[in-house]
Amino acid sequence: MSSDKLLKTLLRYVLPVETVNYFEIINLQAKEGTLHFYLDECNVIPAEYLTNSLSANGFYAESTIKDFPLLDRKVVLHVRRRRWVDPDGKSYLRHWDLVAEGTRYSKEFAFFLKEVFGYLPDTSPIS
Repeated sequence: MSSDKLLKTLLRYVLPVETVNYFEIINLQAKEGTLHFYLDECNVIPAEYLTNSLSANGFYAESTIKDFPLLDRKVVLHVRRRRWVDPDGKSYLRHWDLVAEGTRYSKEFAFFLKEVFGYLPDTSPIS
């Protein structure tokens, strides 16, 4: 198996499925006990817009999402969603369901925390 396939297989066990399938990891940094994954959405036009004549037009502002810790490190995903435009200048984007409603946690991590603690213990900004 190639090293790219091995890496992608490993990431399927570490990161939320949507991030592995639809995002490219552009950087990874370890700072002060936190792993920072930097992800850019791949340039694949959403199926519902395939009939439109769209072209890639950069990214929306970065969003940050807390995810499951790895070993003894916090994990923060820095996600940039892609923007597409049609010839008239109208913007389009893919609709993602990456975070639990009202939080900055990945859906899976929020569910886990709620099961363990009965509530989400920390809703403060990501540090």
